[in-house]
Amino acid sequence: MNKINQSENNFGRFLEDFVEGSVINHWPGKTITESDNNLFCLITMNHHPVHLDNCYAKEQVHQKNLVVGTLVFSLAVGMTVSEISGKAIANLEYQDVKHHAPVFIGDTLYVATEVLSIRESKTKNDRGVVRVKSYVRNQNDTIVLSFERSVLIPKKQ
Repeated sequence: MNKINQSENNFGRFLEDFVEGSVINHWPGKTITESDNNLFCLITMNHHPVHLDNCYAKEQVHQKNLVVGTLVFSLAVGMTVSEISGKAIANLEYQDVKHHAPVFIGDTLYVATEVLSIRESKTKNDRGVVRVKSYVRNQNDTIVLSFERSVLIPKKQ
């Protein structure tokens, strides 16, 4: 088996590949299972019963288990990696994370990302910063989460 040369890696984008104002639709979506939610609760030590206990959740506002918000955020970031930060030198900042609507087990999430700005680095001419805003929608096209981030991206060589 031949090793793939790093320069042949098509994963992610270079700075020049981003277009300010463009919207990138990430695919595929992700349907959240009970196992996803339970495992995330366990590994992050978030044992709130509204996420894990059906009987408890039935007595709460939504009357069913809620998916952990940080799982929704983590999935959304992960779903954008191949086109936003796949070549990143660093994720510099996450900002303005907003939970707009609840997410439930069985919901399918889709992410679209708008390129807000692109600027070259002031100190190194081989890179720049891309600022994006991602919107997470469920299967009903309801926005459930949005967030912005800045990513340090290399230029093409």
